[in-house]
Amino acid sequence: MNSKYIFLSFLIVATLFSSCKSNKQVEEVLQPVGPAFIADSAMAYCQAQCDFGPRTMNSKAHDLCEEWIVNKFKGFGLEVETQKADLTGWDGTKLHSTNIIAHFNPEAQRRILICAHWDSRPWADNDPDSTNWHKPVLAANDGASGVGVMLEVARLLQNDTTLAIGVDLVCFDAEDYGTPQWADNREDSESTWALGAQYWAKNLSGDNKPQFGILLDMVGGQGAKIYQEQLSLRYAASIVDKVWSAARHAGYSSVFVNEVGGQITDDHVPVNKAGIPTVDVIPFYPDCRQSAFGPTWHTVNDDMEHLDINTLKAVGQMLIQVIYSE
Repeated sequence: MNSKYIFLSFLIVATLFSSCKSNKQVEEVLQPVGPAFIADSAMAYCQAQCDFGPRTMNSKAHDLCEEWIVNKFKGFGLEVETQKADLTGWDGTKLHSTNIIAHFNPEAQRRILICAHWDSRPWADNDPDSTNWHKPVLAANDGASGVGVMLEVARLLQNDTTLAIGVDLVCFDAEDYGTPQWADNREDSESTWALGAQYWAKNLSGDNKPQFGILLDMVGGQGAKIYQEQLSLRYAASIVDKVWSAARHAGYSSVFVNEVGGQITDDHVPVNKAGIPTVDVIPFYPDCRQSAFGPTWHTVNDDMEHLDINTLKAVGQMLIQVIYSE
């Protein structure tokens, strides 16, 4: 056999080997487990929250939405408790706060935490139009999206008898009452955020404490990419690996970017300080002039028209992958 045919034969074998290796890699990456996350359902839960209007602290819409969320979790067969507290806002306002805590498989000793905030920002202080700075935010993405995803997860879990782990789904209140950009005194402004999570963490019982947590924040933005948040890497690097691995196996590595993003004071900070390693699943827009959190962050445009069902799907399926891989 002359050298030309030997070379061609080698190329064919090499190509076949490369193809088999490539297919094997695809099989390793795409290994979804658990039920399909229905993003249309999550979107409907986001719409239902927005139908109440902005769920700002001490408002009627806030009270009505609280009742609705509690009833939805109960309707899915979860054990629900409410943690009420009067917290003090940056301006001295007494905030009538309610953390909503739902338990799936409450008797299980091994538990994981999924959380998001459910209140709305009272001021669109990052809006490009300064006349909107004192208007409330509808918070379709920055609030409703995380709760919408958790409710769909709860719906999918309700009839499951195979899971040995428990899941605590916590809706934190008073996250978005942090000091506005237009305030004169912004000293120590970081402590004015995540008030409901701070209260929850300070009053956390040692009984059945979750092994780790996943915080959802603004998980429905259009074209969102989720980078690895810096404080999550500092406090919970192994959970970051777990989440990004789950996203990869579920087929959503294009949304969960394997790069370091920004650093944010969010609900995961007090949770991590309470001894529960928790990752913040939050978008990062490095090229967005309006905000690294996306163009609608803390603006009047944070509405249903700017939600992306594909982002909800990616985040929801990642959660299912994590839960059913434990």
